[in-house]
Amino acid sequence: MAKILNILSTKKFWIELVIMTLGMFITACAVYYFLVPSKLIIGTISGLSIVLTNIFDSVGIHIGLSVIIMIINAILLVLAWLLIGHEFGAKTVYTAMILGPLTDVCAAILPWENIAHPNLVTGAPSVMGDPWLDLCCFVLLLSASQALMFSINASTGGLDILAKIVNKYLHFDIGTSVSIAGAVICCTAFFINDFRMVVIGLIGTWINGLVVDYFTASLNNKKRVCIVSKDYDRLRRYIVDELQRGCTLYEVIGGYTNEKSIELETLLSKDEFAKLMNYINKNEISAFTTAGNVSEVYGFWNKHKKKSKLHAEQR
Repeated sequence: MAKILNILSTKKFWIELVIMTLGMFITACAVYYFLVPSKLIIGTISGLSIVLTNIFDSVGIHIGLSVIIMIINAILLVLAWLLIGHEFGAKTVYTAMILGPLTDVCAAILPWENIAHPNLVTGAPSVMGDPWLDLCCFVLLLSASQALMFSINASTGGLDILAKIVNKYLHFDIGTSVSIAGAVICCTAFFINDFRMVVIGLIGTWINGLVVDYFTASLNNKKRVCIVSKDYDRLRRYIVDELQRGCTLYEVIGGYTNEKSIELETLLSKDEFAKLMNYINKNEISAFTTAGNVSEVYGFWNKHKKKSKLHAEQR
């Protein structure tokens, strides 16, 4: 109980709670307004739930979409807790359980029937009037929400749990994992849709994986900076003392001059890289600098620099 109270008292917990709630509301809007009316099945648990809802309705069994979403997510949450980790599992319990109720909130605020009109191709209801436009809107909203969740070691539940399992144990990119798990689910749409709509769903699932990778890379983007300069120690002190980042020094030999020099390498955020370049230019430091984007960093990455700096001053 004391450990739980400590977690609840942290600023990090409440910030992540707000992020998860906002992300899931975006997901609920994407599902309710772009999947439900058109019965467009993308490779998601929400898509699978829509299929099951229609199958049950066809045999006279009426089960709400939110109920089916919660049942499937409950099963997957057990897998998340056992196979991925307690933090991921605990966060996903919250996100997965509020998706269904949030779709009901969307229905209460603005029912899709009030804004839908006939699909230009099939005549079925559609908010955008075209299945491809519904697809694009859904994928953009869902992918942004998924990338936001993955950045705080959470997920939107459902498909993301399967994707995270594939990512962890088969070591595929998270976007590829989303596409693989989604393609299997997407094929269940044959029960309620024609071949054309299933193909649209499969294409949407593939695009979803690509967009998730793009958003994830953008959120996690770091700069790998390499500098060759005679003032390397001055730059090292600025990086360590001011930017609160680590760096590595290498002895290198110039291929043209055959002179020995020191190369400094460090990983920085975009803002920190801008500060470093401003420092170099302002102080007229002669330096040969190269920088490249890094989308994944494993191991120690100091996210609490102010705390580290205060600790260092106290010592």
